[in-house]
Amino acid sequence: MLDFGRSDDPRVQAQLDRLSALSVPQGRFGLETIRALMERLGNPHRKLPPVFHVAGTNGKGSVCAFLRAMLEADGKSVHVTTSPHLVRYNERIRIAGELIDDAALAELLEEVLDASEGLGPSFFEVTIAAAFFAFSRTPADACVVEVGMGGRFDATNVLEPEAVAACGIAALGLDHEKFLLAPEDGVPKEPMARIAFEKAGIAKRGVPLLSISEGSIPKKQIQICSAKTASLLFRLGRDWHYNSAGYKDERGQIDFPRLGLKGQHQTGNAALAVAMLRHQERVPVSREAITKGLAKARWPARMQRLGDGLLTRLASGRTVWLDGGHNPSAGKAIARHFDETVHLILGMLDNKNPRALLDPLGDRVRSLTVVPVPGHASHPPSAFGPDARAAADLEEALLRLPSDDFPVLIAGSLYLAGEALRLNDEIPD
Repeated sequence: MLDFGRSDDPRVQAQLDRLSALSVPQGRFGLETIRALMERLGNPHRKLPPVFHVAGTNGKGSVCAFLRAMLEADGKSVHVTTSPHLVRYNERIRIAGELIDDAALAELLEEVLDASEGLGPSFFEVTIAAAFFAFSRTPADACVVEVGMGGRFDATNVLEPEAVAACGIAALGLDHEKFLLAPEDGVPKEPMARIAFEKAGIAKRGVPLLSISEGSIPKKQIQICSAKTASLLFRLGRDWHYNSAGYKDERGQIDFPRLGLKGQHQTGNAALAVAMLRHQERVPVSREAITKGLAKARWPARMQRLGDGLLTRLASGRTVWLDGGHNPSAGKAIARHFDETVHLILGMLDNKNPRALLDPLGDRVRSLTVVPVPGHASHPPSAFGPDARAAADLEEALLRLPSDDFPVLIAGSLYLAGEALRLNDEIPD
């Protein structure tokens, strides 16, 4: 199920209603539709500032947040498109540093949807076309573009080599298997090799390609894809290095400050973002801006400590953490963040593995409360074992927690995370 979004602005809502009426392509793979839509719009993807294109299973949004923060710390104006949105559709399109406003969004979506008549595009194809169309009409120094799903056939991959400054592949894992592991001739059969093959589909001739993928199988597959496309592969462990203290390449060492994004796994995302900047020549960024940007980066619902608000006040003074992670790799990253036990409030779509977070957290789950994901089919408490308790919503889950001082973690779905941010009045801006 897709979240098409709701808006208080009737002009925006009218266009979101048109978006929600689009059929979701079943079994359609390829870039023909997005290319046709780009042609009707005057090929805006060929009129963009240099693009930093980021794929991956986990962490690609965080890599984009680090890239944006470092570029802006250097005084650059930056267009950004990421997905999904958490509370408002506007979050998907940031123009020269600012989220698109409702009036501009309504006009933009109407223009793109009108142009797409008869093409049968998907929700995401229209969204990316709208983002690129908006970006092409406003000057900026750089673009940061997050892949939606996969890479090879993702709508963002309409980008051509001339537009791209660098490509990055964040951490890999199994997710969206129905689509990314769909049977096809001439593709790798081993699951992780296939995932790497799909993500590395963003590689472009003559464009730097960097990855923090682990494991010999995905690394080898990325090397194969890079060789076939004649991209410029800069390999972790050979051309650049990182650890918890900092990043290093042939140009020198950059010590990590206290990163703006929480969690041990963010060092890898930060390093990939730094490596993407340091191995391209189209958008210069100073060492000082890199350090400043790493410290200032923000990315909602990724190990975010919620502030004081109507929702967190129900937790009786406890610390409340929020994370949208929903697959085993995300579960491992979340588990590394907590040394103590937590009260886990969990909501997961019914097409996700219900053990993805529970198994990594192990005995650090002090209590487990399962809530529905608003507007989406989600797992019932029975899917999580006999210790799971049910609550009707996040408010009830927080009110029914045991009386103690242990922290709370709300997790399992970005859609649930968006609901938590809305209830706590922490709308991403």
